Order: sequence, then structure tokens, then C-alpha cells
Amino acid sequence: MFAIVTIAGQQFKVVEGQEIFVHRLEASAGDSVSFDNVHFTSGDAGTSIGTPNVSGASIGATIIDHVKGDKVIVFKKKRRKGYRVKNGHRQSYTKIKIDSVTV
Repeated sequence: MFAIVTIAGQQFKVVEGQEIFVHRLEASAGDSVSFDNVHFTSGDAGTSIGTPNVSGASIGATIIDHVKGDKVIVFKKKRRKGYRVKNGHRQSYTKIKIDSVTV
């Protein structure tokens, strides 16, 4: 069984037992979280399409860790003006494990 769910503003296709990286969530490692914005489910019982959400469906997950992504270099330059700016950025992510997909 899989589902399409919105987590922290992004949609993910999730399966039970899967580990994914999502934008940083405000919870500590080891906590259990639940997501109710389930848009689509498919499994042995058939498929359910929400308008916009499937009623009664939820995703249970456990937070594994908080990590940072790879560094992205932002370099700006205007030619012949002597203008150069170099900045770096690392996005904060939360690694979660999908425990249950309930309909």
C-alpha cells in the first residue's frame, strides 16, 4: 500500500517502512508524528482519491534524526564593475521513517 501525502509543504509518495528526508520539522529525534493531509491511497482494498484529502486516512512516522544537506554556493557577479558576492547555504532536513499508512 502506498499513499501521497503533504509533509511540510511538499508532496511525497510514501510506503510503509520507507525513510525520507523532509524539510525540518519542529520535533525532537525519536518522537512519533502523524500526517493527515493524505491526497491519494492505493492498496489491496482499491484506490481512494481525496477532494482534496482522503477522509480518515493518516500516516504515522517516527523522527530519526535532524541533518543538513549539501552546501550550495551562491555566486553573484556583475562584469566590469568589480562586484562579486559569494555565499553558501545548507538546508536543514529531518529524516523520518514511515511506520504506518492507515485508511
